[in-house]
Amino acid sequence: MPRAGLDPAVVVSAAATLADEVGLANVTMGLLAERLGVRAPSLYKHVASQADLNRRIAALALTELGDQMRDALAGRAGRDALAAAAHTMRSYVIEHPGRYATTVRLDAGGPDDPVAQAGARLLESLATVVAGYEIDPADTVHALRMLRSQFHGFATLEAAGGFQMETDVDKSFEWLIDFVDRGLSASTPPGR
Repeated sequence: MPRAGLDPAVVVSAAATLADEVGLANVTMGLLAERLGVRAPSLYKHVASQADLNRRIAALALTELGDQMRDALAGRAGRDALAAAAHTMRSYVIEHPGRYATTVRLDAGGPDDPVAQAGARLLESLATVVAGYEIDPADTVHALRMLRSQFHGFATLEAAGGFQMETDVDKSFEWLIDFVDRGLSASTPPGR
C-alpha cells in the first residue's frame, strides 16, 4: 500500500527539487527515498524506474518553463518578445539546473507523451518570438533551433559557473540578445 500523501506528483516534485540541489547525476532512488522518508522500493509504486522518473521531471520542467515563457511573452513582439524569452529561459535554467538538465535529450514517445506535449508548448512560445520577425517560413525550424541553442548555451554555461572573466555577465547577455535580434531582423527574405 502506498504511503499516505505520497503519489507520483509528490515523488516527481521532490526529485526535481533534489536534482536542483545536488545535480541530476546525483539523484538516486535511495537518496530520493531518504528525502521522502520512505524506503527505495516504495518509490516504485509511483514511478517505474529511474528513467521514468527523469522523463517525468523533464515533463515537469518543460511545462514550468513553457508556462513561464508563455506568460512572459504576452503582448510582446520583436525584440521585446526575444528579450522576454531569453530572460525567462536564463532565469529558469539558473534557478532549476537539475530539472532543466533532464530536458536536453529526450525522445518523445508520440504526440500523447507528456514530454512531447510539454515540449510543444515551449516550442510554441519560441515560435511566437520567431513570428515577430519576417523569417522565411522555410527557415522557421532553423530559427527555433538557433534561439534554443543561444539561450540554452548561455544559461547552462552560466549555471555551471562557466563565465569567469570580469566582464559583467548581464551585459554579455544583453549583447547576445541584441546580436540575435539583429540577425533575425536581417533575415527578411528578398522581396519583402
